[in-house]
Amino acid sequence: MTASTPASTASSKPVRTRFAPSPTGYLHLGGARTALFSWAYARHFGGTFVLRIEDTDLERSTPEAVQAIVDGMQWLGLQHDEGPFYQMRRMDRYREVIGQMLQAGTAYHCYSSPEEVEAMRERMRAAGEKPRYDGTWRPEPGKALPPVPADRKPVVRFKNPLDGDVSWDDVVKGNITISNREMDDLVIARPDGTPTYNFCVVVDDWDMGITHVIRGDDHVNNTPRQINILKALGATLPLYGHVPMILGADGEKLSKRHGAVSVMDYPAQGYLPEAMLNYLARLGWSHGDEEIFSMEQFCSWFDLDHLSKSPAQFNPEKLAWINNHYIKLADNARLAAMVKPLMEQDGADFSNAPDLPKVIGLLKERVNTVNEIATAAMLFYRRPAPDAALLTQHFTDAVKPALADFAARCATVEWNKESLSPMIKEVLAAHQLKMPQIAMPLRLMLTGQLQTPAIDAVLELLGREAVIARLQPYLA
Repeated sequence: MTASTPASTASSKPVRTRFAPSPTGYLHLGGARTALFSWAYARHFGGTFVLRIEDTDLERSTPEAVQAIVDGMQWLGLQHDEGPFYQMRRMDRYREVIGQMLQAGTAYHCYSSPEEVEAMRERMRAAGEKPRYDGTWRPEPGKALPPVPADRKPVVRFKNPLDGDVSWDDVVKGNITISNREMDDLVIARPDGTPTYNFCVVVDDWDMGITHVIRGDDHVNNTPRQINILKALGATLPLYGHVPMILGADGEKLSKRHGAVSVMDYPAQGYLPEAMLNYLARLGWSHGDEEIFSMEQFCSWFDLDHLSKSPAQFNPEKLAWINNHYIKLADNARLAAMVKPLMEQDGADFSNAPDLPKVIGLLKERVNTVNEIATAAMLFYRRPAPDAALLTQHFTDAVKPALADFAARCATVEWNKESLSPMIKEVLAAHQLKMPQIAMPLRLMLTGQLQTPAIDAVLELLGREAVIARLQPYLA
């Protein structure tokens, strides 16, 4: 028997994709990329994107993890069309299908204990064979089964084909063929009747009419088992595409040691969702040399033919560069709403202070994250505390008369960059000084820092009253 999924199997149907995470932790970058690819493929064809929570691992699944997945999807803007569906709420359906399979003879009760199964595997290992269940309880014509143990509840096993191959045209990896002899009879229900992961996935994909399964290549080994069960159920097979994993810059599997790997770490670090989406889209997919693109463009371009067969490497520097691009494009009022709570935590005083969106407009060209904007903007919202040694170095006797002249002119000059810039130049010329000789002490007195945006822009945003008030203690 050979089960195959040709490229045309699901192409005539409306596209239905799914993202089916297990809520055993946060939404990691690999999962987010899988969700993005599945979402974009559905959007490209005007299809349906389904969110399914595979929560049958009761020991590890938590409500907090479910919420972390939902929060991550919402932050990224990957809105599902159906769901979220929860496997634990579908137990009756799984048991119904298992009952049908037992009746049809495609599944059977197995009374071998875990210890007996392990002993089978040990014997096979010793013989140099692949360890597997030996089919003791598998019913076959003319075969006599052992007596049923009175004190033992059985598992239910799928009756996997004994011969032939499972073959499918993976839309990422190409043709994959696995011999049925490599697989034993999979347990599809535990002794307490609860179904197992691979079985639940099959029933879900079948019931939900999933046409394309895009997932990480750690699932490749599950696929032949799932195809055989789908075939036994008489179900239409979806197309499968297994995307290689994301590696760290060191070529190792992405982990916590590489920095933030939970999607929700990134808004906390000041990244914009559109930047993360753009970056994830390029991890394992390409459209020519395009690096920056909107999600509308991505959905219009996205196909499965240009998914890479090789693992992608996560590059924090490139993510920061893309985030800088989107910060420059972002509306200043939107950024201000993100920045203000961070600044308030840092003690910012917004009374009699410059308009925050205008300050952000001045600063955002030179930062990579929202958090960096918040840090840079603080110079406008707290009293400066310049370093005494730096002040002594730059506020010299030669400069004091020029700064006094500057302060006097501040009372009458029109308060905008167009007037302030020539006024500063007039002061420099009158006192035969160069720009750094007055700009450096001004920056220290007004902001407490030596590095700021252009001094005329800083003056304009601080406002006349604040500038005169901050200079007065030094010129009294």
